[in-house]
Amino acid sequence: MVSDHGELSARQRADDTDHAHPDLAGELAELLEALWEHGREVPSAPASPSQLRVLHCLDRDEGINLRTLGELLGSAPPSVSRLCDRLEALGFVRRVPSKVSRRELELHLTRHGRTYLRTLRDRRVASLREVTDRMTPAARRVLLDGLVALRDALEQTQGASGRGADGDVRSA
Repeated sequence: MVSDHGELSARQRADDTDHAHPDLAGELAELLEALWEHGREVPSAPASPSQLRVLHCLDRDEGINLRTLGELLGSAPPSVSRLCDRLEALGFVRRVPSKVSRRELELHLTRHGRTYLRTLRDRRVASLREVTDRMTPAARRVLLDGLVALRDALEQTQGASGRGADGDVRSA
C-alpha cells in the first residue's frame, strides 16, 4: 500500500524483501542473535538465564505451582524444583501452601525478587534505548511492528505449553 506521501508500507517493503533475499530467515536469525547478545551485555548476576526465565514466569503468573511452571518452561520437574531452590536461597522466590490444595505449593516473587527484575529491566531498557535512539522514529516503529508479529507467530507455533515447534520438552 502506498501512503499519501508515495511511501511503501512496512508490510509491502517486507514482502519485497522476501523476494529479494531468499535467505531472509538466516539473516533474521543473525540479527536477532546480535540483539540478544547486546541484551546479555547487561549483567544479570546473581541469577542465571534459566533462573531469569522462572522469575519472568512468576512475574506474569503469580502463585502458580511447580507443575504449571514446569509446563511453561517446558522443563522436567526436578530441574524446576532445583531452579526454585536456588531462587529461594537468593531470596527472590518463596513457596507458600496453596489455599486450594494442601498438597501443593504456590510460587511467589518476593519484594527482593521484584526489585531485582525491575532493576534488570530498567538497565536493559536503557541499554537498548541507547541503540534505538540512533534510529529514525519510522525505523523504530517498523522494528516494533515486526517484533510484535514475530512474537505472535512464535506463540501460534509454540502454543501455550511452552514446547518448541518440534514438541520437545526443553531443560530449564
